[in-house]
Amino acid sequence: MAVWATVFLEFWKRRRAVIAYDWDLIDWEEEEICVVIAAVFGIVIYRVVTVSTFAAFKWALIRNNSQVATTGTAVCINFCIIMLLNVLYEKVALLLTNLEQPRTESEWENSFTLKMFLFQFVNLNSSTFYIAFFLGRFTGHPGAYLRLINRWRLEECHPSGCLIDLCMQMGIIMVLKQTWNNFMELGYPLIQNWWTRRKVRQEHGPERKISFPQWEKDYNLQPMNAYGLFDEYLEMILQFGFTTIFVAAFPLAPLLALLNNIIEIRLDAYKFVTQWRRPLASRAKDIGIWYGILEGIGILSVITNAFVIAITSDFIPRLVYAYKYGPCAGQGEAGQKCMVGYVNASLSVFQISDFENRSEPESDGSEFSGTPLKYCRYRDYRDPPHSLVPYGYTLQFWHVLAARLAFIIVFEHLVFCIKHLISYLIPDLPKDLRDRMRREKYLIQEMMYEAELERLQKERKERKKNGKAHHNEWP
Repeated sequence: MAVWATVFLEFWKRRRAVIAYDWDLIDWEEEEICVVIAAVFGIVIYRVVTVSTFAAFKWALIRNNSQVATTGTAVCINFCIIMLLNVLYEKVALLLTNLEQPRTESEWENSFTLKMFLFQFVNLNSSTFYIAFFLGRFTGHPGAYLRLINRWRLEECHPSGCLIDLCMQMGIIMVLKQTWNNFMELGYPLIQNWWTRRKVRQEHGPERKISFPQWEKDYNLQPMNAYGLFDEYLEMILQFGFTTIFVAAFPLAPLLALLNNIIEIRLDAYKFVTQWRRPLASRAKDIGIWYGILEGIGILSVITNAFVIAITSDFIPRLVYAYKYGPCAGQGEAGQKCMVGYVNASLSVFQISDFENRSEPESDGSEFSGTPLKYCRYRDYRDPPHSLVPYGYTLQFWHVLAARLAFIIVFEHLVFCIKHLISYLIPDLPKDLRDRMRREKYLIQEMMYEAELERLQKERKERKKNGKAHHNEWP
């Protein structure tokens, strides 16, 4: 995906150059966040409280799937908060941009674009970053759980890992947001135009509509929004970021984006042709600051995917076990047989008598084994209760941590080198366009030379005719 993002941007530069040349815009120049943190914290509190409530629910279906139910409801609430805050952020970005008092319209557009993107990017991805990199990282361990206001335990990841929670978060948010955006883009103009036609019929009668000239029918359509194609650009940029930044956790994101774009192309065509007035054309050399934002997202996607693979997934712990602690340790192999015993090695031992009073189990487990259970297992790399440092980190924990950091550094440098190599190998201008530009430049220079030569010859003839000769002229 990192390579694809680079290739996409490089070929976009080539396509932009062709379009700018065809429209004669090559050398043209125009003249001229605290709420997010509160919202994320609110969702965290909701997840902490709800998971405890669902775990004690009367219905077995909810009780046995409390983690999934909590994640699903939290994502839906988070989506509603995202859509509400987007309206607020637009007004805040507009106010801040006007306070800056930019000198030109292009500077105003760049400033407003950057603010709107940052606000909406943080708003859309803050909860996703929390699930990917913070959920379940600071919960403590059995016997020493960290609690919110000394009451509720902090939420942990799904037993199969945090990738399940992250995948659910991205899937639900992406589908809901794309559906809502498509509905608003087409549904809102349809409703407004229906209301306009209704008012016209009330004012002039139902038969008066037929006699309207075409220009008046077009005038009764909805005007294009004040920011032109800004909303279209913003939607595509946010989708590009959502698709590339966490693609390692949600590989279906590119497919959903492709399906959405195929549908949206037709919806936009219908909207522009039948529901909006004809927009006024505006000259532009390129997409402006949006290209820099795309490049920034491409760089961020490499970093986030490196952290998702190294920290959120089990890729590195499995690799360390296969080469260091498994049956094939020291043999340089890492096949399926080398993973025998991995689950057992990833679980630590806890003595049930060490539970806090508020965390003691309701039964001693004798109904399962016939005798009271003394120990249980939990997912972590910690020493057993009878070691010199009870529940301290094991050597395997530090090996996994070192391997994760090493992987992040190597992965980032390798991918960045590949990205720069691809950027260097793909020229910004297609060869045929470069030849056309050189040919055009040559013809212009030849025309200018011939025009200047014709002017000088004409002046020389006039001087000879008037009896004035200059020896320092060049023919």
